[in-house]
Amino acid sequence: MTQLPQTPSFDLTGKRALVTGASSGIGLGCAAALAEAGCQVVCAARRTDVLQSAVSAIAGQGWSSEPLALDITDLDAMTAALTGQDTFDIVVNAAGLARHSPALETTPEDYDAVMNVNLRAAYFLSAAAARGMIEGGRGGSIIHISSQMGHVGGVDRAVYCASKHALEGMTKAMAIEWGKSGVRINTICPTFVRTPLTEQTFNNPERLAWIMDKIKLPRVADVEDIMGATLFLASDASAMITGTSMLIDGGWTAG
Repeated sequence: MTQLPQTPSFDLTGKRALVTGASSGIGLGCAAALAEAGCQVVCAARRTDVLQSAVSAIAGQGWSSEPLALDITDLDAMTAALTGQDTFDIVVNAAGLARHSPALETTPEDYDAVMNVNLRAAYFLSAAAARGMIEGGRGGSIIHISSQMGHVGGVDRAVYCASKHALEGMTKAMAIEWGKSGVRINTICPTFVRTPLTEQTFNNPERLAWIMDKIKLPRVADVEDIMGATLFLASDASAMITGTSMLIDGGWTAG
């Protein structure tokens, strides 16, 4: 009888994950997806009150979660937090910042703020996570929530696009360095996702018309659209995937 190949498991029982930006929006969705799959999830964010509410909601489902108050732009605190924890098998970086303006009006303060979160913190979070995975000897998966704007340009988004394009290049280089140690690193690149932080954009008729003209499917994304991709990249189902991006953009970049 023919021996059928077996579908790789999406089960994360026994795994440990760190999710940054986990108090709301995409980060909360990622944390919930991993916890539902059996992962012990450490939820990190700056807003401790909102963070505790998120962790309580996850625990209310009978899943494993704990809070970690953390500002990832504080590199000393971030490194200490990872060093003080048991090794993580999965790290999902969903922390991000956007300050949109015409390129001619960008201030150095806004430029530095965006780059500090979206690139500098992501870089050193990746290095700290990978170091632990390599020293632990069992590899792991690092996932950054990037953006379709890491592949295209956008109106009033020169700084944001610059940070996300750089994140994409960083991911490729790190994947080459860490692959032999079993550490995978990839990005998820969503289109515009409905969260409390994006309501201002969706409430602008001109911006909404621009978005819907670019997206080929008849809607914008929801947080749930990102959760399955996160679970896939965290699990053995993506064991041969590293140094690449998963575009969840409704066909935006296809056009």
